Amino acid sequence: MRILLVSPTHPDTFWSFRHALRLVRKRAVLPPLGLMTVASLLPQAWDLRLLDMNIQRLRPRDLQWADLVFIGGMTVQRSSARSVIEQCKAMGKRVVAGGPLVTCEPEAFADVDHLVLDEAELTLPPFLADLAEGRPRPVYRAEGKPDVRKTPPPRWDLVEMNRYAMMGVQFSRGCPFDCDFCNVTALFGRHPRTKAVGQMVQELDSLYAAGWRGPIFFVDDNFIGNRKATGELLDALAVWQRGKSRMPLNTEASINLADDPILVQRMVRAGFTTVFIGIETPDAAGLGECGKRQNLKRDMHADIRKLHAAGLQVQGGFIVGFDADTPSIFQRQCDFIQRSGICTAMLGLLQAPPGTKLFQRLRVEGRLLGSTTGDNVDGTTNIDTRLPLEFLRDGYRRAMQSLYAPKIYYERIRTFLGDYRPPRWPSRLSLRRKLSSLLALGRISFHLGLVDRGRLHYWKLLLGTLLKRPRQLELALTLWAQGHHFRKVAQRLG
Repeated sequence: MRILLVSPTHPDTFWSFRHALRLVRKRAVLPPLGLMTVASLLPQAWDLRLLDMNIQRLRPRDLQWADLVFIGGMTVQRSSARSVIEQCKAMGKRVVAGGPLVTCEPEAFADVDHLVLDEAELTLPPFLADLAEGRPRPVYRAEGKPDVRKTPPPRWDLVEMNRYAMMGVQFSRGCPFDCDFCNVTALFGRHPRTKAVGQMVQELDSLYAAGWRGPIFFVDDNFIGNRKATGELLDALAVWQRGKSRMPLNTEASINLADDPILVQRMVRAGFTTVFIGIETPDAAGLGECGKRQNLKRDMHADIRKLHAAGLQVQGGFIVGFDADTPSIFQRQCDFIQRSGICTAMLGLLQAPPGTKLFQRLRVEGRLLGSTTGDNVDGTTNIDTRLPLEFLRDGYRRAMQSLYAPKIYYERIRTFLGDYRPPRWPSRLSLRRKLSSLLALGRISFHLGLVDRGRLHYWKLLLGTLLKRPRQLELALTLWAQGHHFRKVAQRLG
């Protein structure tokens, strides 16, 4: 059987890094890990093709080739997914859809032939069995959660690795916390399930054998959700990295990581350089409202500086639009972000995804305004907010454009680089990687140092980095390119 797995297009969002990727000759940040894992669960005798629409265009002949079309994705890919489904219907192709998008709102995809919802390890096998017998059902749902220790490695061979900025892997699913706006616990539960350490190392070995030598993103919902298992993996990763061209590792975690300096040291030793943390708001009332108890009663600025000094760059998620917010929230958010030195600060309006406690509460209160877009930075919300919506939209636009104005953004980079203490890893960079960095420097310097309106600030920061912190030049290059993208996204807000 011929199967076409389609990953719909991501719009130009905060995390798409579309404008930054053009400077480093990449097409997308990450390949579609979910579909690559689904592919590994399909019969080996089947003929599989994976088409990532962020890399290449979906053509009629691609659909003509397929017996079945599998579609998976996130909420932010909804519009593209609908378009693909319509194309399939027009050509008489049967569609199988899964992933967070359709799992969260299956009623919106009633026209899809087969909805394989929840986690594929449990729902895909019965679908395949019914398909073999010629009687597949319209909907498949799971009871319980699968044992991820039985999950096979992704099919790396189905993607063109050189088109991506990094590769994604997954060690655990689930998060012990229960923030009311987050659908992670609704999808994956509050008890993190982890792969075996040996299994994870084998997965990384297969990625390395496939030729990958760049950054790796652990897409876990909360990498430190099960600290004992995480610690065991970190020790194995430190060993795995030895003798290799050191590959930077990124992940997501909660702010209480800063409470465990030994765990932080183990993360840095294993090769982790960056961690995304949901900070949300400097306002205690807002944190209490959304159930973000792990962020309460702590000095978050001190925690962030502690992580920076240990060698972990903090990327932060921030939200405005809580019921507890007052008109001063935008200035307080901007002040907090600027002082923290968090360069990658994703500020968004509060949205209520289906399946969350927030969604349920607001539905009871009659305060839902349709579906969430899944785009954290498009300046929209599906909530009837306490503060006037136009006030929120205008304040959000001004805050984003201020945060990523060249002078302010470069000052924040300078603050970060002053706090950051990069680990001293053995230098084993290949000639190809060194050449790639030099070419990236040339392209970035042309666009940001000659064309961009913030060119004066760029040259001042570049020279200062070369003179004072030459070891941080590659990191600074990445931050400059990302800032270019964030400004483009902010400008889109009008």
